[in-house]
Amino acid sequence: MIWRCRDTTFELSGRVRVMGIVNVTPDSFSDGGRYLDPDLAIARCHELLAEGADVLDLGAESTRPGSLPVPSDEQWKRLEPVLAALHKARPEAVLSVDTRNASVAERALALGARIVNDVSALSDPAMAGVVARAGAGLVLMHMRGTPENMQRDVAYADITTEVADFLRERLARAEAGGVARECVAFDPGIGFGKSAAGSLELLARLAELVAELKRTLTLVVIEHDMRFLFSLADRLHVIHWGQVIASGTPESLRGNPWVQRSALGTA
Repeated sequence: MIWRCRDTTFELSGRVRVMGIVNVTPDSFSDGGRYLDPDLAIARCHELLAEGADVLDLGAESTRPGSLPVPSDEQWKRLEPVLAALHKARPEAVLSVDTRNASVAERALALGARIVNDVSALSDPAMAGVVARAGAGLVLMHMRGTPENMQRDVAYADITTEVADFLRERLARAEAGGVARECVAFDPGIGFGKSAAGSLELLARLAELVAELKRTLTLVVIEHDMRFLFSLADRLHVIHWGQVIASGTPESLRGNPWVQRSALGTA
């Protein structure tokens, strides 16, 4: 199985692929404020690449519960110096831009980004066209509402079915906009519009999610604060549910038994 991201194609049948996350924000819930300075963000990106990150995901808008949208010009003001420096120094690095805004995505792709990580799953009507024209990778995430209001209603009749229905509809929207299916990855949205219990249930039922989607697509589990997962590792039954892209510090992820087992698809 592959995930195509412009001129880069990930073969996902082997090992876990690691996505390192750097938030160029003052208020993100994991590293907010630590890398708002472009020089610090650039240095952190180089550290993650040295540790073995396969993808660098750069965000300039916090999506923590209750957060408000950041104007596109402000997002670009934060992102542009980091993207420009990385593209110049490490043109082979696979850069992902975390944005809901098509104009930000378009500018990032013009500066060498290969992936758009859209937590709103194409809420911007222009996003699919931007991604399709670039041939970029696209991450579609499940979330109820927006970061501002997503935690107001976290009750589900059947969380797996509802997430699958949402992602299936957004995949159809992406394809209608010209995005190739092999460019699409799914993020079930752990912690986004879900209670802790709901997130754990979704993790435990990821095999069902793949079955519901009726296709073994690339599945991305992004947990910005990996301590949430690691603290529960001894209570999680890791099963074979498809291909995995884990995120966090590459060194810690690759050495963690939970991730090692998930890569092998064992229980």
